[in-house]
Amino acid sequence: MTQLFVRTLRDAPADAEVPSHRLLVRAGYVRRAAPGIYSWLPLGLAVLGKVEKIVREEMNAIGAQEVRFPALLPREPYEATNRWTEYGPNLFRLQDRRGNDLLLGPTHEEMFALLVKDLFSSYKDLPTTLYQIQTKYRDEARPRAGILRGREFVMKDSYSFDVTDEGLEVSYRNHRDAYIRIFDRLGLEYVIVHADSGAMGGSASEEFLAVTPIGEDTFVRSPGGYAANVEAVTTVVPPAQPLDGLPESHVEDTPGTPTIETLVAHLNETFPRDDRPWSAADTLKNVLVLLRHPDGTTEPLAIGVPGDREVDAKRLETQVSPAEVEPFDDAQFARHPGLVKGYIGPGALGTASSTGIRYLLDPRVVPGTRWVTGANAPGRHVIDLVAGRDFTADGTIEAAEVRAGDPAPDGSGPLELARGMEMGHIFQLGRKYADALGLQVQGEDGKLATVTMGSYGVGVSRAVAAVVESSHDDLGIIWPKELAPYEVHVVLAGKDEATAAGAEQVVADLESAGIEVLFDDRPKVSPGVKFKDAELLGMPTIVVVGRGYVDGVVEVKDRATGERSDVAVGELVEHLRAG
Repeated sequence: MTQLFVRTLRDAPADAEVPSHRLLVRAGYVRRAAPGIYSWLPLGLAVLGKVEKIVREEMNAIGAQEVRFPALLPREPYEATNRWTEYGPNLFRLQDRRGNDLLLGPTHEEMFALLVKDLFSSYKDLPTTLYQIQTKYRDEARPRAGILRGREFVMKDSYSFDVTDEGLEVSYRNHRDAYIRIFDRLGLEYVIVHADSGAMGGSASEEFLAVTPIGEDTFVRSPGGYAANVEAVTTVVPPAQPLDGLPESHVEDTPGTPTIETLVAHLNETFPRDDRPWSAADTLKNVLVLLRHPDGTTEPLAIGVPGDREVDAKRLETQVSPAEVEPFDDAQFARHPGLVKGYIGPGALGTASSTGIRYLLDPRVVPGTRWVTGANAPGRHVIDLVAGRDFTADGTIEAAEVRAGDPAPDGSGPLELARGMEMGHIFQLGRKYADALGLQVQGEDGKLATVTMGSYGVGVSRAVAAVVESSHDDLGIIWPKELAPYEVHVVLAGKDEATAAGAEQVVADLESAGIEVLFDDRPKVSPGVKFKDAELLGMPTIVVVGRGYVDGVVEVKDRATGERSDVAVGELVEHLRAG
């Protein structure tokens, strides 16, 4: 440690929100260069390299071949797939001295497809899978949590190329199995969930989420094993109800009821039901937003949801991607004077063809259901408004919040909610990018066949932080053996020359046995500080060479369990190997 480029810090960075950010900076693994941009120091780079090694071994095991693309890319391929526009402000764009448009690669589907198109022309060349481990760039609006969500990050992205859909299924399963082995080796608690493909497109899509309370993703689980990212949960749609015999709708004065809570209270006081009290679930809330499309155009959108639920921003954003969601503010209401804020109802919305505002309903609003909703007049609501009889919409949208206890789509019982952090994502892209880029090969029948693709990503640098999130205590990091920069941290705790010489001999013996050793040989640092640094740095085993060495004994501490034992120097290597 007298030679290692590391400096441990007593205090965490002021902007650190999560344990991994605090500990990786304090322990000298990474250092902030700018918001969302981090330098990797020797210890951090060693861990990152071990994550890469695991990923590389498992990718090679399924026959994938490694390549490396540039991070600086031309505009044209991304223009061909429309992602130059769809990525919006998340893309780092720049120009060279000749005025040519370039970008820093956020992901490389286009480049892989073009490479295969350039070199392969026959079905005999396929299937093939290529991958790279490389730095990606995305202009995050709110970079946070250290290396968990940055503007540049290391990712493994791989791509399978097949002639048939059946071949794609095989490639997808091979990657899925490889990812299970990767995350098992990383020691992460994870769950595989159904996911939305988003801007990537394609059909089947699954995420590998590390289970953690600081995760940015909410996912659901059911008793029967169903699991999905909350954005991908499909609502269990109730059956439509008969329209015959339902009461006619009627508009009533409901003064001072601009919110669902005030409306329900007024209904129960003024229009009590015979069968049960009114609840928020009896009301239909109509929420207005503004969609801003990648080309800069805007579009108003109205969403009708049961009044006991909120619109989930992430679910909505997924449904309308690549458009971005903006508030429908007072200026927008001024442009639509026919809408009365707080009392908007289906009668004022109609359909896009009649009002210019698209109106989409929650799937639970099925024909025959009766609602209390705005009458589009101040202090007035309409009661017994029947879907399918009194109003229709332009379609449905999965935008309402998902709640614990909702029925699972697989019918196995109520949903449970948990938090997770995305570590991997696998897609069956199909032919979206191949069609856009003209990726075809001659088929077995002699005709041109469009290649079908899969895309598979692993957050390599994110995995470093995810492991720390799941494996730390109040004292510092606890690395699993397969990821630790060093297997053993030897602490010299004595000041006499004999103990110092003994510590050096212990280190030499361990290294001769093939054990990676970090040796705290700092001469003017107290044992207490050395012990604190050893706990902070987090090597799996700490060996203390101190007073007991004169009797041929060293202290061995297991960082994960805290267990300590005195071990004879001559038996140390055997003891560590047995552990």
